[in-house]
Amino acid sequence: MANDETLADLFMRARGSLARLVSSIAPPKEIEDIVQETYVRVCQAARRDAIEQPRSFMLRTARNLALDYVKRAESRLTVSIEEELDLGMDLSPATDRTFEIVASHEEFAHFCEAVRQLPIQCRRAFVLKKVYGYSQREIARELNISESTVEKHIATGIKRCTLFMLQRRNSSTPEAAASPAHSGRCS
Repeated sequence: MANDETLADLFMRARGSLARLVSSIAPPKEIEDIVQETYVRVCQAARRDAIEQPRSFMLRTARNLALDYVKRAESRLTVSIEEELDLGMDLSPATDRTFEIVASHEEFAHFCEAVRQLPIQCRRAFVLKKVYGYSQREIARELNISESTVEKHIATGIKRCTLFMLQRRNSSTPEAAASPAHSGRCS
């Protein structure tokens, strides 16, 4: 990269691609901040003149920032659940079955894997609802879909994650696999 003017021009041309990339990873409310942070990080790169593919470098930086954001959000959720468990709060009546299953760190990692395996639109709706607390109406607006579709995506996400977790539990404990109560069906 030759100079700051070239960098600014390149950023403006790549802005749409950066936003599309980030939108496939992070929630809609965070896209613009992550795209802006990408520009700041690229400007702060210690050896900008050594970057041979500046557009690829920007895209990789944006992807890494979006993944970092999601990782921090998952971490905040883990801390929140741990704090509630440490305080002796009873989560069972106030939460759905999916979040009861993720009580331990290992189970939380399995839960994150279950969420990653959801179809992309389903995953977006599910994460916006369960992690970020969006209402169904807000999710419908953000994803440009109907509220009934949002409801179906969230229900599908809960069912698939629950099934994934039950199957994971059944495969890891022999006594659970033998139990008829853990048939793997979604309720």
